[in-house]
Amino acid sequence: MNYQDVLDFWFAPDHTNFWFAKDSLFDDEIRTQFSTVHQQATQAELWSWRQTVEGRLAEIIVLDQFSRNLYRDQAQAFAQDSMALALAQEAITQQLDAQLSPEQRSFLYMPFMHSESKLIHEFALKLFQKLGNEINLSFEKKHKVIIDQFGRYPHRNAILGRQSTPEELEFLTQPNSHF
Repeated sequence: MNYQDVLDFWFAPDHTNFWFAKDSLFDDEIRTQFSTVHQQATQAELWSWRQTVEGRLAEIIVLDQFSRNLYRDQAQAFAQDSMALALAQEAITQQLDAQLSPEQRSFLYMPFMHSESKLIHEFALKLFQKLGNEINLSFEKKHKVIIDQFGRYPHRNAILGRQSTPEELEFLTQPNSHF
């Protein structure tokens, strides 16, 4: 399998409706087609893909997005976030993101949105503003508010074995408190 297989799958028109939805059949499809690639990515074995910006994007999608599908509601869903973020940061530092379409860039930037760092969200806000997609920008703003308030995503606490504060528990009863 090569990185183009990942991109063709992820950006297929009939898959866009599943990007941010919980769907066990879509999760199973990713598991069937990409479990081996995901394992390779988690062991940094796909480094040759980084020779192109498209390959780097595919590796980020595998680490950031596929992890969430493969390990939904499990701690492993977030285990590759740091590596995906580092790859995205390098791409931006090298200005490789400019070579991607806006839709592709949104997934290159997604590890910033998934971060639990206030500093990273300051930069994420700028990235999504520059991207010009109002939907993505709106979601980044919502994510940033949560990080600014709590320093982490309270909806991850139970999955990650973290103790929630009373304020976080109250927040979790509110609409739109889970992503």
